[in-house]
Amino acid sequence: MTKAGWSRFILLGFLWGTPYLFLKVAVEEISPAVIVFLRVLIGAIVLLPIAMRKKTLFIARKHWPFLILYTLTELIGPWYLITNAEQKISSGLAGLLVATVPIWAALLASIFGDQTVWHKSRLFGLIIGFIGVVAVVGIESISGRQDIVSIGMVIFAAMCYAYAINMINRRIPEVPGLALNTWAMLITSFVYLPFAVVSWPSKRPSVEAMGSVIGLGVLCTAIAFIIFFKLVAEVGPPRASLITYLNTAFAVLLGVVLLSEPLTIGIAIGLPLVLTGSYFASRKVSL
Repeated sequence: MTKAGWSRFILLGFLWGTPYLFLKVAVEEISPAVIVFLRVLIGAIVLLPIAMRKKTLFIARKHWPFLILYTLTELIGPWYLITNAEQKISSGLAGLLVATVPIWAALLASIFGDQTVWHKSRLFGLIIGFIGVVAVVGIESISGRQDIVSIGMVIFAAMCYAYAINMINRRIPEVPGLALNTWAMLITSFVYLPFAVVSWPSKRPSVEAMGSVIGLGVLCTAIAFIIFFKLVAEVGPPRASLITYLNTAFAVLLGVVLLSEPLTIGIAIGLPLVLTGSYFASRKVSL
């Protein structure tokens, strides 16, 4: 990887580690529906002119069913679930639970015929990862510090992410990521518009809350996706996916340092197990 590639890798890890911090601040004053709406609207506004200039916005009619499915499982569902969940769980825990995406992706790959998932090293990753998830969910819920329903929301969102990635790679890998995500954000903004109008805040949110929403849209969504596309072009999707481990570490660290969230026993035990499991579960192997 070049110096520019490493710079993008580290920057992207930071940008995708901060959404949980921004969400935690914003959701104190703004409803989840409004946050998701503004996030995708801002992201679409930034990405649309870039996609038009690069002439990559066109998507063939036969690909639209998969685009809609991607939008549902990558944006519409998960972003609401995670945003809603952060009303009752810490930002660090949310980031840790999202790090299980490679584990769910490996299981889905096996369902769709990838037998390498049952290679001993990947199976080791699945087992270790699940032990980490059980440890986190069990310790955090039993302790009473975190809401079990909200934990379930984030885990389900991670499963949706895993399905979206798997489905796109199998069905429409030729569609440019820029076009795919620009359309997905436009569609999501239209879906959430009526819900945002109904739940619009009655009084003006604080500068911190509005700044967090703007940060979500500009930094964590639009700019992060642009950097990710460049990173994938240089190192390929498998190596680029390793960003999961870095952004999880940033999510936990930012929650502890900036929001004074406790580094609980559940997170301390689960974090290394989940990250280790995700790494081995997502490794490329041959039978």
